[in-house]
Amino acid sequence: MEKRERVVITGMGAVTPIGIGVEPYWRNLLQGKCGVGYISRFNTDHLPVKIGAEVRDFRAEDFLPKKLVKETDLFMQYALVAAGEALQDGSPTGNPERMGVVMGTAVGGITTITESQERLCRTGSTRINPHFMPRILGNVAAAQVAILHGLKGPSLTVSTACSSGADAVGTALMLLQRGEADVMVVVGAESIICPLVIAGLHAARAISTRNDAPEKASRPFDRRRDGLVMGEGAGALILETLSHAERRGARIRAELIGYANFGDGYHTTAPEPGGRGEILCMRKALERAGLTPGDIDYINAHGTSTPLGDRVETLAIKAVFGSRAFQIPISSTKGATGHLMGAGGITELIACIKVIEEEIVPPTINYEEPDPDCDLDYVPNIPRRTRVRVAMSNSFGFGGQNACLVVREFR
Repeated sequence: MEKRERVVITGMGAVTPIGIGVEPYWRNLLQGKCGVGYISRFNTDHLPVKIGAEVRDFRAEDFLPKKLVKETDLFMQYALVAAGEALQDGSPTGNPERMGVVMGTAVGGITTITESQERLCRTGSTRINPHFMPRILGNVAAAQVAILHGLKGPSLTVSTACSSGADAVGTALMLLQRGEADVMVVVGAESIICPLVIAGLHAARAISTRNDAPEKASRPFDRRRDGLVMGEGAGALILETLSHAERRGARIRAELIGYANFGDGYHTTAPEPGGRGEILCMRKALERAGLTPGDIDYINAHGTSTPLGDRVETLAIKAVFGSRAFQIPISSTKGATGHLMGAGGITELIACIKVIEEEIVPPTINYEEPDPDCDLDYVPNIPRRTRVRVAMSNSFGFGGQNACLVVREFR
């Protein structure tokens, strides 16, 4: 078998409801800060759900040229800011034709679509912003990153619901291992907090209605969980072949050693009850990483706070890890950030890298009442000091999309 090029992570960037920038995001995760509150962007009086995890105090003009701000949807602005931080952190150099972008987003510019449609119906005018089309297309976020930073290599956009960010990382990994590029900027971004999406998720019985206690609404694995809380933001990573990173003397944050994607082939919104796809995904990611279940020191769970999803993920982890499942610290950071949809897979992988670097595991906040069906070690409410060499990140989404990533301390 041909030996594959090793792939490492050399830069990180984040825009989240609990902090803009990797360090504020990480610090607030450890402190148990919650980014969920009452939605501030529009009137929610007529909606069954009035809460969400918005990125507050975000001014795109503080980070981007004014002209670019006018041309982009909010999810693209988050992507550009996170990518800018990751590029500054990693400072990759090389042939622009060997440097590319992979973008992950579940829905793209839906807020631009809904706002424009509402305005058209209200006023009757068909005068549409000339930037309407490029603002709504998911792939234009990748294009804007490439244009701003002069990247001429592969440019792809992945849309696999809530696993979009993780699958973007996996796609970049495959491109690098195939020799298609030396450096890939990988971004996951989402901003879909709007009345239409809220109504749709409510109709699907997927979203929390805990309007009286926003900060307690996202409660992964807790017995009283009642649904996900929508979040928004972006995460970005710089992936490089090890040989390229070493040639330029890059600081290596971690090594990406495993990725897998499997579909349930079962239902559009519910996971397969026995966790078949999730089990296959975790097992294959371990196999590709050359590891056994005993090698995993931490799992960042998908853990969306839905009654069925959290139970099935717990079953799947037990099936993969056996008795070892009860010894692995597991946390869902969605209690703090809400569900960042296409951005979640990358922001959560960033958390895994920080766990390896700093030897401390972030808590699952709002875990108050144990659920007999969710009986693993979810690191409730308080961070925990522990040595972590290898971490796994799970991302599962509508359509039975399952993605799993494994990162290791660089040796």
